[in-house]
Amino acid sequence: MALSRPVYNLLGVYFEQLFNHPLRTKSITSSVLATTANYASQKIGGAKKVNRNTLAAYGMFGLIFGGSFPHYFYKYVEEFLQNAGKAKQMYLFIIERLVFAPMYQAISLYFLSRFEGNNHEFAFKNLCKLYWPLLTANWKYLSLFVFINVKFVPPMLRVLVGNFIGFVWVLFVASKRRKAAEALAKSS
Repeated sequence: MALSRPVYNLLGVYFEQLFNHPLRTKSITSSVLATTANYASQKIGGAKKVNRNTLAAYGMFGLIFGGSFPHYFYKYVEEFLQNAGKAKQMYLFIIERLVFAPMYQAISLYFLSRFEGNNHEFAFKNLCKLYWPLLTANWKYLSLFVFINVKFVPPMLRVLVGNFIGFVWVLFVASKRRKAAEALAKSS
């Protein structure tokens, strides 16, 4: 029981921050989770030395886009669908899968590459090479989890749950990006 008190205190502080400063809290949480996921991906991938540029890129992406983009997406789509009745969650799910996921996938592939220090041409080639395979994998493997998030998770916690789903997704995406970067480097 002694361990539960610090956990409850930490959760209390987190929820207080989420309520009082939602955007900042979601952005910092996203940054920490994205960085941790990339670190785990590198270790699982057998990296002998951690690539700090990639860690920084995922951290910056999480801080700039990972909290704010989903925060505003869910906020405005919820407002737009406020009179949709019982079909609201299904509409939200469809919009998330057909509008948000494709845009977010493109933004993440491009800006992660740029944040790693790559030029526009390299980032765009990487985006073109990985976009469709990753988007179809996203639809195939994440749709059930996104549906559960939209259907059962309160709006205030959707970005957090999405970030935990994203943690596993980052493991997958980081692996694909690493292989694509190696292939592009060899062909150049």
